Amino acid sequence: MFTEYKNLPDNSRVWIYQAERVFTAQEIAIISDKAIDFIEQWTRHGDNLKGSFTMKYNQFLVIAVDESFNNVSGCSIDASVRFVQQLESELKIDLMNKMNVSFKDGDNINIVKLSDFQKFAKEQKITKETIVFNNMVQTKAAIESEWEVPASQSWHNRFLVS
Repeated sequence: MFTEYKNLPDNSRVWIYQAERVFTAQEIAIISDKAIDFIEQWTRHGDNLKGSFTMKYNQFLVIAVDESFNNVSGCSIDASVRFVQQLESELKIDLMNKMNVSFKDGDNINIVKLSDFQKFAKEQKITKETIVFNNMVQTKAAIESEWEVPASQSWHNRFLVS
């Protein structure tokens, strides 16, 4: 069952999918329509899930579920992954490459291969102050406080030159 993202509790579970480029206006409309349809039908062993989605910077798709309503199961998580894979196929866009890393350069969002991120860190083009996107956060509240953080406050820290 779809609900507005803003109406989900802060402890709602989230999954963040980053695109290697900004979505077009047409892609945003397609993703929005398909996400609402998917979430309306999303279940856990026949029980409805209360979920939503949002897009950040027109480049990150966030799928969320209120687990205080019903917990997700492996099957329902698999269904959401299949949904994202269908978006990838239809829109010819990569949303699930976990070997890509995103960071800010001023107002620009850069998405690079992990190996390039490591190289930039070694060359000190990326520092502890560089704002990175920690797509491993797991709750709606964490998106607000732990998603967009200095590299020193994220798992990215391990690649920084001391």
